[in-house]
Amino acid sequence: MDTVYLYEFIGTAVLVLMGDGVVANTVLKDTKSHGAGWVVITFGWGIGVLLGVIIAAPVSGAHINPAVTLGFAFTGMFSWSMVPGYIIAQLLGGFFGASVVYLFFRQHFNITEDKGTILAVFCTGPQIRNYPSNVFSEVIGTFVLIFTIFHFVDPVFFTPALGEVPVGLGSIGALPVALLVVGIGMSLGGTTGYAINPARDLGPRFAHFLYPMKYKGGSDWSYSWVPVLAPVLGAFIAAMAFLAIA
Repeated sequence: MDTVYLYEFIGTAVLVLMGDGVVANTVLKDTKSHGAGWVVITFGWGIGVLLGVIIAAPVSGAHINPAVTLGFAFTGMFSWSMVPGYIIAQLLGGFFGASVVYLFFRQHFNITEDKGTILAVFCTGPQIRNYPSNVFSEVIGTFVLIFTIFHFVDPVFFTPALGEVPVGLGSIGALPVALLVVGIGMSLGGTTGYAINPARDLGPRFAHFLYPMKYKGGSDWSYSWVPVLAPVLGAFIAAMAFLAIA
């Protein structure tokens, strides 16, 4: 049983390593891809999802997102007894992945003077700060993610070495989920940075808070509840909609 939590940790860590990594590579001063832009960022996050799902799917189902775990639990497809362990593993994985990004780019962090740019590597923030609008953006983005995942999920799949694996994504779901995340980023991500995953935001935000950087500003804790609670709400709405039509 502990192995499923380990793989949720690893999958989420890889997701955040690649996702925060592509942001760092694009926005921090004097990287070779500085200024590469939004398309590169969205594809980098999508590839992070692809790798995380490929790694974790055969063991844990590759939720790698508390909103996904809660969405499955809300529909009754996933045991509530496993939810706390999955979410803790995901949050720790997000923190660990962001920590590696900090170490990897530490010299570039220390020559980047804009505090907002540094924070953006680790976590999301709104272009226009309006909490009802920001919550709406995250709810809709997460709804699209979770509602779509419900339509190609493997409720229980089997591997000879491990037996039954918890509800989640079989390896065949890796590319569709990656493209789904790219699509959400390109179409819906420009208002808040499309967290759609509390673990990719809260864990890295703590990393930003803890680690020293020459020009670091605040971690914007006043906004931090939005990318945590709004994805949970989006997952709940997606689950209710799925149950209503299933």
